[in-house]
Amino acid sequence: MSDLGITLGSSISSVHYQSIWRGYDYFLITLHRVENVDDRERLKKILTAFKRLSEIYEIPLIFPIHPRTRKMIDRFGFDSKLDCIDIIEPVGYLDFLILEKNARLILTDSGGVQEEACILNVPCGTLRDSTERPETLSVGSNMLVDVGQDNILEGIKRMMDKKRNWKNPFGDGKSGKKIIKIIKGLMEV
Repeated sequence: MSDLGITLGSSISSVHYQSIWRGYDYFLITLHRVENVDDRERLKKILTAFKRLSEIYEIPLIFPIHPRTRKMIDRFGFDSKLDCIDIIEPVGYLDFLILEKNARLILTDSGGVQEEACILNVPCGTLRDSTERPETLSVGSNMLVDVGQDNILEGIKRMMDKKRNWKNPFGDGKSGKKIIKIIKGLMEV
């Protein structure tokens, strides 16, 4: 665990999260996919890379741990590999968005998190061999990172050196207004 000495529970509000994490440099981690957490050697490589990452960058790794991931870490006896990570209980969606928005970088195997990171302008490293969000790769907000330790570290370095100036490929944020205009038009008919 990092030297922040902060324990977060799932009941903390988003306002509290903002006050705790704003101003801190941290990486946010999500990890839950079968191919990453059920494969003993692959999970070991990922957790070993996280340890090295914490040594190199000396900033907290915040990990709202998925129950499946927790179960497999326990099953494989990898608890000691979590010493460098601030493990927190899973959080609600709005709280998680705040954690994403304020992160220096996100490491994930979640398709939805890749998309959210892109929209929130936070660099993302995807711990998978492929993605269902290729748009994030095209605009440069995300990169696929092979789970070997050196590959993860190199991917992180490349993403941290990137400017956060990519174009959001998921729209302009004005769809709600457009939908209302269409509905109003239909109601006039």
